[in-house]
Amino acid sequence: MKLAITGKGGVGKTTLSSTLARLYADEGRTVLAADVDPDANLGLALGLSQEEVDSIIPISKMRTLVEERTGASAANQFYKLNPYVADIPEKYAREINGVKLLVMGTVDVGGSGCVCPEHVMLKSILASLTYRKNDVVIMDMEAGLEHLGRGTAANMDQFIVVIEPGARSVQTYRNVKRLASDLGVKRVRVVANKLRGAEDEAFIRGAIPQEDLLGCIHYNPEIMDADRQGKSPYDFSPTAIEEIRRIKEILDRDESHT
Repeated sequence: MKLAITGKGGVGKTTLSSTLARLYADEGRTVLAADVDPDANLGLALGLSQEEVDSIIPISKMRTLVEERTGASAANQFYKLNPYVADIPEKYAREINGVKLLVMGTVDVGGSGCVCPEHVMLKSILASLTYRKNDVVIMDMEAGLEHLGRGTAANMDQFIVVIEPGARSVQTYRNVKRLASDLGVKRVRVVANKLRGAEDEAFIRGAIPQEDLLGCIHYNPEIMDADRQGKSPYDFSPTAIEEIRRIKEILDRDESHT
């Protein structure tokens, strides 16, 4: 199972990513969660303390590692475009509550994009994760798909766009679906979060095709309490866990049919 979870900041990507990761880990599955969002807080949502999160150096900031694997240095302007990275998850992931967390970090890119050693390294790692045949891989992404190459994206089982009940959020889903199609992704689904009642649910069902709607998560103060305390929502909100468990059941059926 390979899932890329995307959407605008603040919509609840990390809550969904972390809860799915812990649900699969509780079943005994090998789970690798990759934090690919510049605002990296997946560690907190999985149950790490703020001090533990602060101690993690993102892969993109490991200058010695990047130079070692790509061959890049101040004296060498040439570097490998396909560095060896298969061992990176085992060496640099932090395990928490049965989930292996890999904090990828980000690369500052200009308007024309970036083909720099750090960016090559991140893309190579993401590509390698899609080949972990029997593992559950969950990527907590930013709204854009810049990190993913065509081959990497096409190897994902699904893209899940987390949205809120609003026109801008729906537009994000449409943009991701268009970009994903360009990258060869066959399935893009939606999870609607922070729904407050029947009116919000009606809006979502009117805006999202039924076959694309994976499920809904209702607004839940317990999630807000967990966030304020820097705790995992998995340990705070049985209601949200059950809603996400139902989403997981659909994903499991999809997996069994592939």
